[in-house]
This record gives sequence, structure tokens and C-alpha cells, in this order.
Amino acid sequence: MIQASGLRKQYGKTVALDGVDLHVRQGEIYGVLGQSGAGKSTLLRCVNLLERPTAGTVTVAGQDLTALGHRELNRARQRIGMIHQHFALLSSRTVAGNVAFPLEVMGVPRAERTRRVAELLELVGLEGRAEHRPHQLSGGQKQRVGIARALAGNPSVLLSDEATSALDPATTQSILSLLKRLNQELGLTILLITHEMNVVKSVCDSVAIMSDGRITESGTIAELIRTPGSRLTREIFPLPDPAPAGSVTLTFTGDPREPIVSEVVRKFDVDVNILGGSIEDLAGGSVGRLRVALTGADTAPALSYLRDNGLLVEVAA
Repeated sequence: MIQASGLRKQYGKTVALDGVDLHVRQGEIYGVLGQSGAGKSTLLRCVNLLERPTAGTVTVAGQDLTALGHRELNRARQRIGMIHQHFALLSSRTVAGNVAFPLEVMGVPRAERTRRVAELLELVGLEGRAEHRPHQLSGGQKQRVGIARALAGNPSVLLSDEATSALDPATTQSILSLLKRLNQELGLTILLITHEMNVVKSVCDSVAIMSDGRITESGTIAELIRTPGSRLTREIFPLPDPAPAGSVTLTFTGDPREPIVSEVVRKFDVDVNILGGSIEDLAGGSVGRLRVALTGADTAPALSYLRDNGLLVEVAA
């Protein structure tokens, strides 16, 4: 649904994006994770060409946006919704007026606008708030207005610019749950940028990690969890570094109740000393990471057994 190739964005001598490739599949929630200054916001603005890249191409729904003229680009942007960190609502307008604004710009007739606004406010859980002003709303309600407005033109892609970073944890979770529901019910492809690992863990199917204008790793959560040395895995499951020589780090997915460690002890006459670990519920299911010391006359068959049963096994040198 979204494909960026060789994206470079330069402001004078400052390089904000340095050869970025991004591939977002239709219907997935894709997170771009990184600290301030990593290039996340610039990348997002390049996807809908609010920032025109210095080099590279951006294709959305099969259309090369970088090749479009002004009028065609404006039409293409109507199929790309965007929600903002600080809501960007018009204080002079009611909730309904804010949601109706893009429909007015598109020339939608009044009756159709009224029907569509009511439909959208119900969709995001703001029935009865149509005549409220932004200053009468909580932060979570303001963001729901922003989401409804972004959906006004029936977009196939929704861009989220740190949409939860100004919200408290409980409100953040409610907004993420709403985005996940919209993704599932409407088939929306959602590209969101964040510096919060909990956002990635809660809703993302895939993720790219950015640093200094480059993507350092990317893929589905499941793929990266099973990639040796993955930064994503280290950040989700922080364990003391460096790992003690000879220790074994096990990463596993699926049912955490499976007695795989006790099976190894019984089958191979080895001792297992647990050094640390945790289990996390990610968007794709339960994932665990365990660091152990494995001792016995011959530990190689035990390690092979663990690998054969689908675990990622990393032995510290």
C-alpha cells in the first residue's frame, strides 16, 4: 500500500532522511520507532508529500505521488488521512464543524456532509458531542475528533504523527484500541510514528526502527523477534549486557505454558539455571525471552532440541 524507495531529505547541510526504503502492506498497522531527531516525522510528511523528498519516490496505492502535479497530488491526498500529536483542531468550530471541514473542501453537498459527520462521530464514540467546542473536550476526545476528521474522505491509508504522546496511559490505550478497531473494521492501512515501545507492542504488525535518518531494521514483529541481535527484541525484553560467557538466550513465541525447559532437563540430563527473562503480550501473541545457564556433560543435543522446537537460541561467546 505504501512504498518509499531511496528517500532522501536534506535541509541545507542537514540530512534528515538518508536513503530510506519503506514497504507497508495493505491492511497492516506499521510502526516507525525512534527517538527525537531520528527522522520519523520527516518520513511521515514525505509519505503524503507535505515534505517533498530531495530524492527518491513515494508510491501509495500504486500511484507515484512524487510524479504528480499539484492538482493530482491534492486529489491523491484525499485518500490519505492524517492525525496529529496536538490534535490541530479549529477552535472556532464545533466538533461537527471540524469533522465536516475536509468534506467542505472536497465540495460534498450539505446533506451528505451532515450524514457523514454523524456516522463518523458514532464510529469514534463521540455521539452527543457534535455541538461541543474543542476547549470543552478532554485530550482523548480531541484526538477522537482528529481521527473522525481524518476518516471523512474514506481514506485507504491513515497516517498517525505521535497521536498518543500527549495523552495519559489510559487514554493512550483507548486511542490505540480505537485505531486497531478501525484497522480491522475498515481495512485501513495505518502508518504510525512513535517513540514509545508500548505503542508498538500494543497494536503494530510490523515496525521499522529509525536512527540518524536511516532505518536500522524493519520487518514484521514476528520476524524481528526471531532475528538474532534484533534491537527490537533487546528493547522489548531488556536483559543485562553483556551476557555471561556460555549463557544461552532463548526467544520463543506461542503458548508460554508449554514446559519446554523442563522437557530439556528430563530428556538430556542437563541443569538449567534461569538468569532472567520475561513474557510479553504483543499484537501478534505472546512472546518470551529467557536467559539461562545450561550445564551438563553434553549440552549440544539440548540446544539442538530447543532449535528444532522453534526457539531462537543464542549462545554468548
